[in-house]
Amino acid sequence: MGKIVVYCQPGAKQTQCVGLHDGKPKIQLKAPPVDGAANKALIGFLSDVFGVPKSAISIELGASGRTKRVEVAGINDAELSRRLLAPA
Repeated sequence: MGKIVVYCQPGAKQTQCVGLHDGKPKIQLKAPPVDGAANKALIGFLSDVFGVPKSAISIELGASGRTKRVEVAGINDAELSRRLLAPA
């Protein structure tokens, strides 16, 4: 089970990883930060990037903030960073 800390920017034009922010992957989310919509969008985006079901991803810390620690079952920390920051 791997963990990664990400920085999220809700309310963007599209959902994508745009590089680093203070050393953390920066993910722009199209969803607004209302009623957990941005967190659901983050889980859906990471599910697609990592090729795992949404149920394998959980937001461990930071559910109400922009900096979040995410846990992904079945993938180690190094692989999480590599896949998330790989060019599309």
